[in-house]
Amino acid sequence: MQSSVFEYVRLLLFDQQYFWITASLVVLGDAILTQLIMRFVPYTEIDWETYMVHIDLYLKGERNYVNITGPTGPLVYPAGHVYIHRLLHLITDAGRNVAQAQQIYGGLYVVSIALVCAIYKKAKVPNWTLLLLPLSKRLHSIFVLRLFNDCWSLVFVQAAILAFQSAWDDVGILLFSLALSVKMSVILYLPGLLVILFKRHGLFATIRHMLVLACTQTLLARSFLIANAESYLRNAFDLSRVFLYKWTVNWRFVDERTFLSPAWAKGLLLGHVSVLIAFGLFQWCRGDGGVARVLQRGLRRPGRPAGLTPVDPDYVATVLTTSNLIGIIFARSLHYQFYSWYSQQLPFLTQRTRFPFIVQMSLIGAIEYAWNVYPSTPLSSGLLLAANLVMLLGIWFGYPEGKMFSKRSNHSQVSPEN
Repeated sequence: MQSSVFEYVRLLLFDQQYFWITASLVVLGDAILTQLIMRFVPYTEIDWETYMVHIDLYLKGERNYVNITGPTGPLVYPAGHVYIHRLLHLITDAGRNVAQAQQIYGGLYVVSIALVCAIYKKAKVPNWTLLLLPLSKRLHSIFVLRLFNDCWSLVFVQAAILAFQSAWDDVGILLFSLALSVKMSVILYLPGLLVILFKRHGLFATIRHMLVLACTQTLLARSFLIANAESYLRNAFDLSRVFLYKWTVNWRFVDERTFLSPAWAKGLLLGHVSVLIAFGLFQWCRGDGGVARVLQRGLRRPGRPAGLTPVDPDYVATVLTTSNLIGIIFARSLHYQFYSWYSQQLPFLTQRTRFPFIVQMSLIGAIEYAWNVYPSTPLSSGLLLAANLVMLLGIWFGYPEGKMFSKRSNHSQVSPEN
């Protein structure tokens, strides 16, 4: 009897045939945990009231972003954010029924966990990895105790990643556009997405997908663009936005004068672009003979795929989440809710390194610790940067194109036919 129980536990933790049983238990357990958190941990008002004030002005007919402002500041999110919170405004009695809003966000959190499980399944992540997903204190807080709009953007981008993993790229680009219409931060995935689309479809199809992305953004924002296009674009997609030093999680060890300086911002941008180019040149196209070969094929035959190796689900997840991680490392400022951008990706990303298990768990623990220190300190910010950088270096020297690619490469090297 005891041996059969241990055998069943082993199957749940390690056998891919039992993946969805394990996933179902994790999702159910996390749903219960989320309800307990809402029941026993007090809600903290940060931006929810401001979201609702913005919608009050919107419902009164205001479409000029300059004139839409609230207790914590002006409207600085794209049109999708407005439409989602218009619906929430209706459901929650203009935002006054916070408990109902928390239940909606609790359901959204469960959807998010289910989507992550599906992404992990397609990338053939070990079953036991799912047990790490419910452990983030900060992520639960972002969803059900703070009600940040990042949660909606996260779920849309997770659905998009799953669609791209399934090669449903037309669906994926629409979901990606919806995510971008809620929060500009989704643009961090774009470099990796361009590599995936170019390798999978070629130049013409990549351009078509980018046009779909631009057109859907324009359609969603039509009323705001008609009212004042400059105001909308400057507020919703302000790439030069300067954040307050007191809220930064990632650069507390830098003095405020440096943090606010244009030179610091330009240096971070240069670092971001340089690392993306390095991954593009030396890592993301290795299986296709290098980036020069990929570009040559793509430009010579723009209507056909530019890659040679399959763009498999593991490659899709690895490249997209690495692209996102690079952007997070070089972000001018990270606020506490921004942890949702990659919290659920950490177990996956650490497994794309060759680090021992204990090192992988230490990286996840260090990052979670840093995001839970409030207010941030030079030590917590330094630890966060170090852990993120070590993880990125681990991916560079580990499995930057995913473990499936590595297994195919090893198989081809030992195959008698080669």
